[in-house]
Amino acid sequence: MQALLRLRELILSGEFPAGSRMSELPLVERLGVSRTPLRLALANLEHEGLLEPLSGGGYAVREFTQKDIDDAIELRGVLEGTAVRFAAERGVNRRQLSAMGDLLEEIEEVVHEADYDSFVAYIGLNDRLHALFLRAARSPVLERALESVLSLPFAAPGALVLAQAELPESREILVIAQSHHRAIIEAIEHREGARAEGIGREHARIAKRNLDIVLAHREVLDRVPGASLMRLPGGQGQADEAEEEVPAASADKATKG
Repeated sequence: MQALLRLRELILSGEFPAGSRMSELPLVERLGVSRTPLRLALANLEHEGLLEPLSGGGYAVREFTQKDIDDAIELRGVLEGTAVRFAAERGVNRRQLSAMGDLLEEIEEVVHEADYDSFVAYIGLNDRLHALFLRAARSPVLERALESVLSLPFAAPGALVLAQAELPESREILVIAQSHHRAIIEAIEHREGARAEGIGREHARIAKRNLDIVLAHREVLDRVPGASLMRLPGGQGQADEAEEEVPAASADKATKG
């Protein structure tokens, strides 16, 4: 576990950029562990999606496109939507509803503030509320599936919030997210499973808007864990793809001519 946590931290902090080969001997020395726990950690990170196997053996750090991130966010929405639907259909007790309501009001106190500390507070409270939603679903299978998705860069509910602390347009999004929280809790209380699921899915899609805001302000992107793993729009990889499409389009035009 020590090797896993430390290695994940190093990857997300940019110590190993996308495409870096994870050589065992240097990692053994750097992490201060033997080869067996290191290999287990590497296998776990492959399972999480941060590493990819190499044809000749070993692993390399995976690169993520914006489409990969959009897909991860969409899948999170499916799972979180299912979680709140389960919670609504299976029912929650008064204690659970009260805990959700208390967190909702705590979030309300910080969501309209514009200072950095309020963003930090929002992330913690938001994570706790999402954890309550998941626990209310009473589905260990769903919890494991969601845990796998949330391990990917940018997929977690608060992954991009802190990077936006200095951006005025992000405040509006937090207010919208808070309105979703309130509607989800109401749907759970009234046993409206389909409504809860729809709002839960839409709520996750806010992360796509957060990503668009961050990409429009590249100066804040470096503050996001995992930013070094992302292939940015207009980057070399996408430019190469565009160049490959031009001859095909030209050939098609020549054929029509």
